[in-house]
Amino acid sequence: MEAITPAVCKAARALVGFTQPMLAEKARVGLSTIHNFEVGTSVPNLKNMTDIISALETAGVQFIEENGGGPGVRLRKGKRK
Repeated sequence: MEAITPAVCKAARALVGFTQPMLAEKARVGLSTIHNFEVGTSVPNLKNMTDIISALETAGVQFIEENGGGPGVRLRKGKRK
């Protein structure tokens, strides 16, 4: 997955119990990067977006591509908060 929406990012964080600061630390990006993305004031550059997605996937998030019903997230089997 190349990019996610702010809403998908928030949902993914909630699914694995991450706060914005926790995600920023795990993705090794600035807290402002996460905050500004989720409130819609900016979009992370490709490297930061990739790092955010990777951190969430490592925590157990599985991103669901838009397939007519819209994009989404779910917890990978075997992963629990």
